[in-house]
Amino acid sequence: MKLSLSVRVAEAACKTRLHLPLEALIDVAVENGYDALCMRASCGGVQTPNAELQRQANLIQDAGLAVSMVTADFDVPLNNQDGPNSLRDIRPSLDVAGTFGCNLIRICMKEQADVAHAANAIQIAHEQGIRLAHQCHTSSLFEQVSPMLEVVSQIDHPAFGIIYEPANLMLNGESYLADTLEQIRPHLMNVYVQNHRLDSVGPECLPTFCRGDVRFHHMELWEDAGVDFAGVFAGLAQIGYDGFFTIHQAQGIETVDDLARYASDCAQFFQRMTQL
Repeated sequence: MKLSLSVRVAEAACKTRLHLPLEALIDVAVENGYDALCMRASCGGVQTPNAELQRQANLIQDAGLAVSMVTADFDVPLNNQDGPNSLRDIRPSLDVAGTFGCNLIRICMKEQADVAHAANAIQIAHEQGIRLAHQCHTSSLFEQVSPMLEVVSQIDHPAFGIIYEPANLMLNGESYLADTLEQIRPHLMNVYVQNHRLDSVGPECLPTFCRGDVRFHHMELWEDAGVDFAGVFAGLAQIGYDGFFTIHQAQGIETVDDLARYASDCAQFFQRMTQL
């Protein structure tokens, strides 16, 4: 597997801007052996002037990093009702991905009516050699394994797939280990990881379609009692996954020193788990 660092780790809480510079993210990624950055609109997206997008792309390329995936607008990661809007005109998102030399874009679908728009967007993207993928995510059509596979089957296109995210599957009461990975294996295009511990009186809360509000604690990736990462890595090895493994949990990172420590700790965690 190849290790990727999401710019989300340096995002402000609003998810629409970074509070640490891209240059710092690039430096710590290179220093700690990451293969790629995962870009989001908080850094560079459809709202960013072309000259600035190209500057960012040049910085990343000159550092020897790839871009593992692009989330090109604010509404997709905010997972709000406007999240699917980019499917109605995917071309601006394709332009962002093209600038970064990336062939994977994250999209959002909230209701069945979004599927037809997604199918059209996927065909347009495919013509440019770009794939679209949907993350396993709360309050979306990709909360639960069987419904998400049904959507994949409806669209039935090789340029569309799934971003596996075990913590969100756990929040939705779904299995996220080898049995699920075997089911989504033909459609798996990326792996995103963060760590939560379920707790009915926990401080964090996310709404879901399938279970209502779910409460939990944010945890470091390497802490116990949350996601079973030994099982996650075993499942990924079982299916022979060799794509990007993206760190996208933002937790208490306020300074460049915080970022450097966190990127290093996550890289060491990844190395330990891949050697089990």
